[in-house]
Amino acid sequence: MKKLTLLAASIGVLIGAPSISTADDAFFEALSSGKVSFSARLRYESVDQDNALKDADAFTIRTTLGYKTGQFHGFSAFAEVEDVSELGSDNYNSLTNGETAYSVVVDPEGTEINQAYLQYNGFDTEFRFGRQEITYRKAPFHRFIGNILWRQNHQSFDALSVSNSSFENTTINYAYIDEIHTIFGDDRDVGTFIKDGDIDLNAHLINIQYTGLPIGKLEGYGYFLDYNDREAISSQTLGLRLSGARPLNESVKIIYTAEYANQDDYKDGTMDDQSYYLAELGAKYNGWLAKVSYEMQEGDGTDSFKTPLGTNHAFQGWADQFLSTPAQGLRDIYFTVVGKVLGAKVVVVYHDFETDKDSLDAGNEFDILVQKTFKQHYTVGVKYSDYNADSEFASRVDTEKFWLYGQIKF
Repeated sequence: MKKLTLLAASIGVLIGAPSISTADDAFFEALSSGKVSFSARLRYESVDQDNALKDADAFTIRTTLGYKTGQFHGFSAFAEVEDVSELGSDNYNSLTNGETAYSVVVDPEGTEINQAYLQYNGFDTEFRFGRQEITYRKAPFHRFIGNILWRQNHQSFDALSVSNSSFENTTINYAYIDEIHTIFGDDRDVGTFIKDGDIDLNAHLINIQYTGLPIGKLEGYGYFLDYNDREAISSQTLGLRLSGARPLNESVKIIYTAEYANQDDYKDGTMDDQSYYLAELGAKYNGWLAKVSYEMQEGDGTDSFKTPLGTNHAFQGWADQFLSTPAQGLRDIYFTVVGKVLGAKVVVVYHDFETDKDSLDAGNEFDILVQKTFKQHYTVGVKYSDYNADSEFASRVDTEKFWLYGQIKF
């Protein structure tokens, strides 16, 4: 919050400066000729689990209103307000509304500043200072660093971020984060770790991407997370990823990905090191994609490889049974098909889960999404997830989730 206060004060000083006296002043022009952004996402979500919890039914709407100024000598600013409101009954557990008899739908009500930052562009470099969303891969591939865009309340960070493209085919990213604004909004406390929905830490993110190789894109990263109020889970993650595509002929293109990362304790952290592996192979043909993926997050029964800042809903099943990696680790073999039918995007995924330690059957899951966008601004979609648990891994239960949604975005 100290950063945002400083940012707000700085912008206030600039706005009140004597140089803003006429409409043709360059600074006034930059402030007044910016772009307004607006979005509204209406969504129904249901959750049916094979346990004592009541079935959840959540009908919510997420609205955002933002403004990005024009540039003044390379400087600009952006601010975005986010509101999540419940429509109708509260027959779901948002983790903040007290309805603990129902299954969880993490879409708590609330209004907050989702982003508010000052930006500078110059010398092949972009600087951002303030509250911001940070990602290093295109959605939905926010495996390690993401904004959790599927939930109604997005994740954002109080941070200083830098992105440099001075070197040919190379992008160098760095960010320092001192607070995470979680998807729980302002009303969620978890001991001393999450206070009013926020997590205090000192995090350094380094991500370097190189696209000059003939075989694909190379990405190296180091994520160093030092938590202020729960030092034992502080960790460092070092990884390398190669992804690319090669045409077989005019119609078929082979795609592939290989990634490895190692996670260990950092600062006062206590975890034993664990590794991460990803291998993917697939093909594109006439607008359709089919691929098979192998993903392993190691675990020894006490510690496991985790991605605490990632958009984890997009990985290991939309039923969200493995948002946090079990202590035994998790192996996920999954098959994905993506294409279009009558102009609508169709995604079908099948997962087979197994723990790393003891190779326990952790169940399987079927996911399907159908989504269509009209005239760039309007989107409607339906999404379904069916997770089937196995008695070998008794900590999970059969879970079905269903979503119906519509969105307007300008």
